[in-house]
This record gives sequence, C-alpha cells and structure tokens, in this order.
Amino acid sequence: MEDTINYSFRNILSGILFGLGIVAFVDEVIFHQLLHWHHFYDQSTTSIGLISDGLFHAFSWFATIGGLFMFADLRRRAAFVKHKWWGGILLGGGGFQLYDGIIQHKLMRIHQIRYVENVIIYDIIWNVIAVGMILIGLILLTRKGTIEHA
Repeated sequence: MEDTINYSFRNILSGILFGLGIVAFVDEVIFHQLLHWHHFYDQSTTSIGLISDGLFHAFSWFATIGGLFMFADLRRRAAFVKHKWWGGILLGGGGFQLYDGIIQHKLMRIHQIRYVENVIIYDIIWNVIAVGMILIGLILLTRKGTIEHA
C-alpha cells in the first residue's frame, strides 16, 4: 500500500514538473522569442530582459528534464499511472500559467502578456485557460486506476 501511495505521488510530481516545464517553455518561445510581446522581466533594459529570458528558459528545461527522468524511472519500475501523470501535467502547466497571470502579471507587475490598451482580454483568456487546465488535471487525479504495466 505504501509503495502504491509513493508511486502515485511520484507520477503526479513527475507530471507537474513536466507540465510546468512545457508550459513555461511554450510561453518563453512563443510570447518572448517569436512574438516579442514581453520578456520575463520588463522593468529594466532590453539586455536584462534577454538575460531574464535565458534564465527562465533554463528553469523550464530543468523542470521538463527532471519530470522526464522521473517518468523514465516510473516506467522502469512498472509503476506508471497514465491518468495520474497526465493530471499532474495539467495541474503543473495550469498552475504555472495561473501563477504567471495573477502573481507575475498583476501583483508583481514584472511583465504583462502584451503591452496593449485592452490587456484585460488577454488576461482573462490566459487565466481561464489556466483554470481549465487545473480543473481537468484535478478530475484526472481523482480517478481511480491502477499501475499500468508496459
């Protein structure tokens, strides 16, 4: 029983790290690099903004790779639970996005999604998607299931 609980937690944690890393990576590539909407830290020079983007990018990859190492270990031990892992991905990705949208964009004001007059539209879409990801992740995490043997 204790192993099942431990493996359930590890499936969720692996998914959370992977989801957080992937959403942070997609945010950084799309909104920072391709669209040039903002930098991770916009309250200084462009050079500082680019350095902050690089650190943010490194963080996203550490989280992604850490989650994948845990995933590989779960597969090796035949302790992988698909719906727990996917629930963790959505919880981690949505949690990061909601934290970014509320804490970083509004409370800390280190950057906005986009610097336009009606930024509230972007904020609402950003945060609604985040809440949707979290809710679907929580639904998946509450499902009963067993370890899947590959």
